[in-house]
Amino acid sequence: MCRPSRTESSWPKPNTIIESKNEKYPVGKYVVGEFGWRTHTVASETPGSFFNFPPRVLRGYGDLPKSLGLGILGMPGNTAYFGFLRICKPVEGNTVVVSGAAGCVGSTVGQIAKIMKCKVVGITGSDIKGRRLISEFNFDAYVNYKSPNFQHELTEATPDKVDCYFDNVGGEVSSAVLNRMNKFGRVAICGAISTYNNVPGKASEVQTPVKIAHVRMEGFSVTRWRNQWDEGIQQNMEWIRQGNLKYAECISDGFENTAKAFIDLFGAGDRNFGKVVVKV
Repeated sequence: MCRPSRTESSWPKPNTIIESKNEKYPVGKYVVGEFGWRTHTVASETPGSFFNFPPRVLRGYGDLPKSLGLGILGMPGNTAYFGFLRICKPVEGNTVVVSGAAGCVGSTVGQIAKIMKCKVVGITGSDIKGRRLISEFNFDAYVNYKSPNFQHELTEATPDKVDCYFDNVGGEVSSAVLNRMNKFGRVAICGAISTYNNVPGKASEVQTPVKIAHVRMEGFSVTRWRNQWDEGIQQNMEWIRQGNLKYAECISDGFENTAKAFIDLFGAGDRNFGKVVVKV
């Protein structure tokens, strides 16, 4: 079940704090943390082992669904906010290309780029997803990387070449984009999902075009901005309330569907648009 932006009234109430000995975590509040899959959790203020954050109380949501704390108002949203703005450093009028554009991070990056008054081209593996990026998320254009004419269509979609590239996929798709970078272009390397399930293969050489165009490429993990975490969440929340930032969620109902929801992330279907959430 994929849902676009919605209000809290349409979302089933998740568990809240039912007992607390810590005044920072009042009874009745919603919390997001690294708790694992369970119906009840006894937790402390100790940071989790993966992102090294303590449990966080969700504040200021109003009628926004609390599930956004796992998506655009959580780690994925901050990945888009900090990774794009701090590394790509967009300037009004820039052409921005986002791969993995139909995911939570990619769709958020593209919308932030539009807020910064850039031209935005999304790369995705489905024409249905691409049309949604334009009609619902304000992208200027999309390119389907599965098209046999992908490189030609990428060239047509970026007549002024590319100033900023937010890379979620790696592989040949990224090689094609890197060969279209303008001088002093900026590239944020967020992920390389095209290689996660495959034996590493060869990709076209990119060192020469990167060198000639003086392109700056930088990889990152969003935890480097852990001390500024609330900045990204609050700004994204403000943009949502202003109507400048939209979100989509694909919700799987039931713990027994967890494996399928995860596998769908790497699939070729049109279902996994936006943030994938499992409701238990």
